[in-house]
Parts: sequence; structure tokens; C-alpha cells
Amino acid sequence: MRIRVRSLLAVSSLALAAPALAQQAPEAPAETQAEDQGEIIVTGARTILPANALPLTIDVIDRAALGQQVSIAGSVVDAVANLTPSFSPTRQKLSGAGETLRGRSPLYAINGIPQTTPLRDGARDGFTIDPFFIDRVELIYGSNALQGIGGTGGIVNQVTVAPPGAEGLSGRALVQGNADTGFHGDGMGGKVAGLLAWRAGRFDATIGGAYEKRGAFYDGAGHRVGTDLTQGETQDSQSWSLFARLGFAVSDTMRLDLTASRFELKGDGDYVAVAGNYRIDLPTGSVRGTPPGVPATNRTESVALSLTDSSLWGGNLVSQLFYNRSRDTYGGEIAPIATFQDARIAPVGTLFDQSQNRSRKFGGKLSYERAIPGFEALTATVGFDALFDKTEQRLIATDRIWVPPAEFRSLAPFAQANLALFDKKLRLAGGVRHESVEITIDDYTTLASYAGGHFVSGGSPKFSDTLFNGGVIVEPLAGLRAYASYAEGYTVPDVGRIARAINRDGVDLDDYLDLTPIVSNNREIGVEVKRGPLDASATYFWSSSDEGSLLVLIGGSYEVQRQRVEIQGLELSLAVRTPLPGLSVSTGYAHLIGRTDSNSDGKVDQDLDGANISPDRFNLAAIYAAGPVSARVQTQFYLSRRYDGLARILDFRGYNVTDASIRYQTGFGGLTLSAQNLFDTFYIDYYSDTVRPTDNLHYFAGRGRNFTLGWDLRF
Repeated sequence: MRIRVRSLLAVSSLALAAPALAQQAPEAPAETQAEDQGEIIVTGARTILPANALPLTIDVIDRAALGQQVSIAGSVVDAVANLTPSFSPTRQKLSGAGETLRGRSPLYAINGIPQTTPLRDGARDGFTIDPFFIDRVELIYGSNALQGIGGTGGIVNQVTVAPPGAEGLSGRALVQGNADTGFHGDGMGGKVAGLLAWRAGRFDATIGGAYEKRGAFYDGAGHRVGTDLTQGETQDSQSWSLFARLGFAVSDTMRLDLTASRFELKGDGDYVAVAGNYRIDLPTGSVRGTPPGVPATNRTESVALSLTDSSLWGGNLVSQLFYNRSRDTYGGEIAPIATFQDARIAPVGTLFDQSQNRSRKFGGKLSYERAIPGFEALTATVGFDALFDKTEQRLIATDRIWVPPAEFRSLAPFAQANLALFDKKLRLAGGVRHESVEITIDDYTTLASYAGGHFVSGGSPKFSDTLFNGGVIVEPLAGLRAYASYAEGYTVPDVGRIARAINRDGVDLDDYLDLTPIVSNNREIGVEVKRGPLDASATYFWSSSDEGSLLVLIGGSYEVQRQRVEIQGLELSLAVRTPLPGLSVSTGYAHLIGRTDSNSDGKVDQDLDGANISPDRFNLAAIYAAGPVSARVQTQFYLSRRYDGLARILDFRGYNVTDASIRYQTGFGGLTLSAQNLFDTFYIDYYSDTVRPTDNLHYFAGRGRNFTLGWDLRF
């Protein structure tokens, strides 16, 4: 099941690394956890305080629910999108550009380690580890500074599998196959994965691997879904993933963990796109062919070392060091990508090129949390975060620089306090975090397509800001809570997009306004009722940023524009256990309004488009679990929308998709049969319908009905 933790916010930077919390998290069944929120520990919130002590809006997708959703759609991103009404429908591509949470970009993290590159967001951060190695996903809603830079829309924290609990050998195996409803030969795919864990005394080790082959996608009309050669595809691809974890219990309370992973997803390059016709609702298609250049690829390698002590001087110490590098290769085309053209190299319209992001980052986190001696009702945390990143974007066919090499440094001390009053019926939380950021870029010249190319004087602009948060939560009766909060989020705009798109002379990066960080203010109120068979919540939020960051399509590629942004929304959820044994039903609804200042007069006057905000949505699901059988049927209703101030062609028509999954636990493993888009609905995906509705080479249909049959065993 999906655990819902509707608390609200005390958004600062408490610090507890995921490796320690993953070990301390309760092993009780999800049903027990859901009924006792006080025992739920959310590692992404960076504290050992239980979830009901934090004014945070949180959802936890537990192991069972995550496995169910991944069997339906194949990825963690799809799982989050299916279950979260205020998250954008996925593009079903390798790129996550335009996918937002509460109208802003989420921060993807693995065990609290950010996957996003702050200098150049390649929109591949949702595909950096195979979901086979993820135990649960924690969603923290709203702008906050919990994990430092990023997270203006929230945090999607993926917690990896925990160390083995018992002595000896244990593990897991998975074999599955996938086919479209027409059982086309090129539409079939499969996956094999295995994990072995061993514990002996104070030492434990976990190692695993996963391989997946994905076939071509077919839409509800039985035609191949169009191929996005530039941004990349998950269809017609292969992925390899390796995961390892070594742990050592230094003492009864101190633990050392070393975690490493490598993930690569690479297109097979078997298809080229065929133009559709938006006027007659004919989507972009695919035919057999060999695309030019190197197929789009995503590769990420990371390693993290953590040392934790849950009883150091009566408190909890967490320290973590991490290193991450990624190489994101994008496909190339000739005519549509006017950005790459340069008459000095080849006649305009004939030059082929493709880009590649190269990034590496390292950093550390340190925190100490404990109750104040003599005043145990007050819990305090102090800590320090550091992040260093170096990124560039090259054109690999002609060996040119598109985004100049840039270095990023973030240093952030923080403090947080949580006060429990009146036998914990009232809690007050608040904190402060100071961000100090420096960005260094040397002199460079932009590409010729940007008004002939311009020399840009490099520099090392520095920014700093003090971020505040505060919240209150009232729980007069067990299972009945009301809450309110305020928090500030902090991130930098996509520096790479901004730097590469400068099209005028005389720009000095030391005082270039477009590089200034984004400070977003999130305010939230809500109520929660969780008594007996009823689990319901209602949350209203509104956020604003004076210098927001919007994606705008300019000359065939997306660039950043800085404008004031205001977003408000309502989120409702209801889950009921019915009188029928094992059967429950749930619903969720999200209504979002996003506005921006299009004419720079200080007042918002235009709706955000589909590249920057999700549609309103209503979710409905029925869940059954009794004995060896569990099943789920779910429908996502994406509601139509008109965008004020934008052309009518950009309006969203709406659609709905139904999925189903059933599992039978045998005496030797479990069998799962899932169906995505059960009724084989034909639809144009949200992004294509609202962002590029007249681009016949990017007018993509959503995936039609497809089946996944899998067997998995735990031992």
C-alpha cells in the first residue's frame, strides 16, 4: 500500500543520512506503519523525529506500492507521476523536462544525495538508478531547503535497499517480460535482476545487478510511438545497473556504510521519426532506420561514504561524503536544430551535431541532533552542507563548446529546533539556513547561431541568502491534526541554458542578473483525519518567487527566462477501508493555478504553460489484498485546461488512463501481471498537446495498452 503522511512543514536542514535511517526504519508491515504515524521515519526529512512531529507534507511510496507501479509502467518517475495528482504526467521519454511537482521542478535524490546538476539541468535525473534497488520513495512537497540547492517543487528521495538484517545469505531475483497489446515482435522487452546480501557479525555486504531491454512503444491506435531523437527515449533501449553496499558496525551505535552504483540507459538507434499532422490528430510515428550520430545515452556513477552514531553524547551524529559523475548524450538532427548551424563550418542547413552534458560533483553533509539536556521537549539540530560541481556541455560531432565549463560551490550551515508542548498535542518548529554560492565561468564565445556569436566576459559571481522556516502542528486527538507552515526554497536557474543563449555584446557574468538564484516562498495550511477506516486530508498552498525560472522554446531549443511566478493549489485525498475484507478505495485531487509576469511590470498577467505546470487531476483506485492475492485498479483523469493569455492552440484537451495489476504469492516467489492503459486509450501526451502542438516531429501519442508478466523471489 501507499503510506500517506500528511504533516506540514518545518523546512530546514536536519540531517540524518539515509543509510542509518534505512536500518532504523521499522520493519512492521505497511498497514501497521500507516496506522501508527508516530513510528514512520522519513529519511528525506533529515531527522529521526517521527513524521507526525514535522510540519511537512509527505507521501511515502512503500516497497509493495513501488513494485506494483514499476510493474505497470517501468520506472520510479512513472510511479510517482501515477500516484501524485500534483505531479505532471510523464512524457514517457528519457527527458523529464517539463515534469513538475506543484508547478516547480522537484529535486531527485538517492539516499539524500542530489541527482540534479545545478549548473546545467539535463532533465535526466529521474533515471540514475534501477528501481530494483529502491526500497521506497519519499515525496516531500513544496519549496524547501531540506536538501540544499534545488527542490523548489519538492523532493523525490529514493531510499536504496537496506542492509541484511539476519546472519547469513539472503537475496532477491526478478524475471519479467513485456509486450504491447498487438504482441509486435519489436514491441517486446524483458528484464532480469538479482541481489545478494550477506551478514556475518558486524560486517554486511549487498551486491546486485539489473539488465532491461525495452521494445518499441505502440499507441492506442496500434502505431509506433514517435521517436524523440534529440532528447532521448526509454523505448527501443537497453539499461544496465550495478549496485553495491558494504557496512560495518563499529560499535553498538556507530555504523560505517559505503554505497556505490552505476547506471546506463542507451538507445538502440533502430528507428527514425516520421512527421505526423496535428491538424488531423495524426501523431509523430517511427519507422525502421538508423539515426545519425550516437544514440542518446544516460550514464551515472556515484559513491557515498557515511558514518553515523545514534548515541553520541546523547544525540545522533550523521556524516556523509559523496561523489557523483554523469554523462548525458543527446541525439542529433540537422534541419530542426538551427542552434548548431555555423556557415564557417558547413553551409547552413547541412551541419550535423549533437550535444553531451559532462558533470561531476562531490560534497558532504554533517549534522548533530539531540534533545536539550534538562529540557527534553526541545530537540535541536546543527549542521553543515557542502556541494561542489563542475559541468560543461559539448557538441561532440564538431568538438565545440555549447555551455562553457562552469564550477559551482555551495556552503550552507544550518540550525533547527522542534518544541513539543502539552503532551505533544502542540508542536512548534523553526530554523534557519545560510546559503553561500559561487559560480565560476571563464571567458567564452557563444555559438554563431546566437546572433552571430558573442564574446562573454567570464567571472565568479557570488550569492548568499539566509533562509527561514517555521511551522505549527496541532493534534488535539489521535488521528486529527491541523497544521500551517512557511518555508523558503533556494536554487540556481539553469546556468548552462542562460550562459549559452547570451546573444548580445558587453555581458559580464559578474553582474548578470539572469544568474541570480531563485528564492521561492512556500506557505501551506491543511487538516488531516486518520481515524478508523478513514484517511483523509486537505492542503492548500501558495508559493511565489520574484525571479522565477521558466522554460521557453526559442529557435528549436529550450532556454530560460526570468519572470515573477505565483502558484497556488489545493490537494485533497481520501482513502477508505470498506466493510469487505481486504478491499479499500482511494481518491486524490489536485487543482493548480500558475501565473507569471510576462511584461516585467511586477504583476502576474499570464498563465504558466504545460512546460511549467501540470494539469488538474483526479485519481481513483481500488485496492485488494487478502491472503496470497493482491490487486489494484487505478485511473488518472487529466482534466482539460485553458491557459489565460496564451494561444488557444496551447489549450489542453484532457484524457484519462486506467491501469491494473494483480499478484499471486506462490510458495516459491510471486507472480505479477500488470497492464498499463488497460482500455488502450489513444491520446496525445500532455507535453506535446500544450507545448509543441504544431510541431509535427514532436507531436507524440501516449503509450497504448501493454502487459508485463513477472516473477520475483525473496530468500
